[in-house]
Amino acid sequence: MTFLVATDGSAVSDTAVEHAAHEASTWETSLQVVHVLTPETEFVDGNLVLPGEAEAIEHGERTLEQAEQVAAETAADHDTEIEIETELLAGRPAESIAEYAEKADVRGIYVGHRGFSDKREQVVGSVAKTVVDKATVPVTIIK
Repeated sequence: MTFLVATDGSAVSDTAVEHAAHEASTWETSLQVVHVLTPETEFVDGNLVLPGEAEAIEHGERTLEQAEQVAAETAADHDTEIEIETELLAGRPAESIAEYAEKADVRGIYVGHRGFSDKREQVVGSVAKTVVDKATVPVTIIK
């Protein structure tokens, strides 16, 4: 049995990581932490180009490292140690999270109720809502 938590590095995501790590500690199971890169592509001279790819990957890896640390500290606060795996995904966040959860055979998904967005007012909660719609396992939305 394993749980999955998705993070974008926001404070709400950190809270979701803490909650998921607490649950993993309680159930003595592992935790998988994912971050989804949402690359914006451009056409340059007729070719599809991904600007800032290296920077996006570096940021994603830092986000996962931060979440892994939060999870480990949370488990330690509960006098336990859990196995934590991280994975960098790419694509549409909700779809990528739901697909990964199904392939990884997780028992539950934890997500923050909202995260970072350039269009915050238009998409608040849209990722969490879509994960609920697309997931085949229970989803816990953390506020």
